[in-house]
Amino acid sequence: MIAWQADAWWTLFGHFLALSLMSIGGAITLVPDMHRRLVDGDHLLSDADFTGSIALAQAAPGPNVLFVALMGWHSAGLGGAMASMLGIMLPSTTLALAVSRWVATRRDWLSVRAFQAGMTPVTVGLLLATGWLLMPHPGEHLRAWLLAVAVAVIVWRTRIRLIWLVGAGAVLGGLGWV
Repeated sequence: MIAWQADAWWTLFGHFLALSLMSIGGAITLVPDMHRRLVDGDHLLSDADFTGSIALAQAAPGPNVLFVALMGWHSAGLGGAMASMLGIMLPSTTLALAVSRWVATRRDWLSVRAFQAGMTPVTVGLLLATGWLLMPHPGEHLRAWLLAVAVAVIVWRTRIRLIWLVGAGAVLGGLGWV
């Protein structure tokens, strides 16, 4: 192993570890700081590799956080990708696991029940707001609106797995219905 690669791995791991708990809204919200450090500061990435990593991860299916792995890959190969992903995922995953276990053992507490009850409409509201912003104008795309309403009713009233609805939407899109 080349010494500079090990140094790059530790640099990537430390940087993404520090950013992990600040990424409210996802890792994408921290892109300016990542650029400042990885491109301008440590020169681990070129500007083109940085931008390309984000563009590729946004275009590919799967979680958006994959751009972090691409940045690590471009910086220091497979070890860099692993160090970056471990750094960005370890703190937030550990916190989520700890909180969920803490809540599970205290689900009968009034404060925990109140918090969960209060978060449900907030979550639903945020999902509806996102859907509203992404949905085309109803006059232009009536079929898309009808499909969205039908899927919402199916999700609300049945126990059909969401993957089947996604597949049905893909088929309808492939057939040109939406």
